[in-house]
Amino acid sequence: MATSAKKVSSVVCPSCGATNSPVPPSGRCVSCGASMDLGRSRDEGGDGRRGSDGFSVAWAGIALLVQAVLTAAIVVGLPMVVSAFDFEGRYGMMIAVPVWFVGGILLGMISPGKTVAEPVIATLLVAIPTVFQLMKSQTVRTLPLFMYVILAVIGVLFTMVGSYIGERIQMGPAPKRAGAD
Repeated sequence: MATSAKKVSSVVCPSCGATNSPVPPSGRCVSCGASMDLGRSRDEGGDGRRGSDGFSVAWAGIALLVQAVLTAAIVVGLPMVVSAFDFEGRYGMMIAVPVWFVGGILLGMISPGKTVAEPVIATLLVAIPTVFQLMKSQTVRTLPLFMYVILAVIGVLFTMVGSYIGERIQMGPAPKRAGAD
């Protein structure tokens, strides 16, 4: 009795319930990005949670390095090279937020699997010394501490959005639906 291998034409995502037809080559749901390991079910160890790849300490370290280098290069280094730029006080934070957003996109695009938490935690760790550095260097354009904290939280949130966008870019375009022309 020979067993024939059955080709799967569509798969229902265990996380969000979306039907993925045809099965994406990345092995991830086109709706939520969760891993769809066809070899195991929830009963065999898959927990079925969205983003069940787990936290990667290595990618958190890489994210910390990328965000620290980007922040240092743009917020601190660029004014040293081009004297017309003066990112002191609020202008420094207004530049740091988009830098962290772009860093989140880059990290989401290059990291394997679903890594959204790693860039967010890295940005939080980079935002703390950035706030203190900008507060220490402010002379004319001053802000109170709570405004720096609010802008740092906004930067962390923008990093989360950026890393999600990077993950979506990494997954590629959604497959074309059958019958849709």
